[in-house]
Amino acid sequence: LNNLIRDLVKEELVDVIVTTCGTLDHDLARSWSDYYHGDFNLDDVELHQEKINRIGNVLAPNESYGLILEEKMQPILNELYEEKQEFTARELAWEFGKRLGEDSILYWAQKNEIPVFVPGLMDGAFGSQLWLFWQEHRDFRVNPIQDEEELSEIVFNAEKSGGLIVGGGISKHHALWWNSFKDGLDYAVYITTAQEYDGSLSGAKPREAVSWGKIKEKASKVTVEGDATVLLPLIVGALIERL
Repeated sequence: LNNLIRDLVKEELVDVIVTTCGTLDHDLARSWSDYYHGDFNLDDVELHQEKINRIGNVLAPNESYGLILEEKMQPILNELYEEKQEFTARELAWEFGKRLGEDSILYWAQKNEIPVFVPGLMDGAFGSQLWLFWQEHRDFRVNPIQDEEELSEIVFNAEKSGGLIVGGGISKHHALWWNSFKDGLDYAVYITTAQEYDGSLSGAKPREAVSWGKIKEKASKVTVEGDATVLLPLIVGALIERL
């Protein structure tokens, strides 16, 4: 989905991105190195011994993930630190995007001035590198409250708001939560494999969000159940045909 999301950002078909630290991790890592096709049924003990990490059927060797991120990120953080000592997550996403190529989501986000908000910034390799940098630069700061101020301004200044929510977790909740302060989303499309029977946020249907005011009572809303790697290209392709 990396290329598809990149193209949505490149063509300015989205206004805001709310995502996980993993999006930053993998956008950077894949810009600087290579991942490989694997299999869900590979021997994970053997992979661990070979220093290869498995993400479903995708393989990310240590040198293509944590090691390359440390090698590349620390000099960039030093460069940014010379300019100022406090950043928002959105600013960091754009600054790193400036230093990537056109295959990157972050590159097009900064080029088209599309904000990238990462409420769980420390939950991944990108966040770990920030922590590592802080060990020797104790006045270095990331300001999440300023991120929320910027996101709230976008929500309240929007005439209408719609959410394309792929998967679940913190990104899903964060987008819904901030829209609840303005009576909820006008439109919502969920794409998920999660089920609602266990009460999880990821499996919750749009109607549950209506009860919280996160989606408007009369909003156009739908849940599409299935694999996003199959469904999202079909949905986006149909959308582009209609534009």
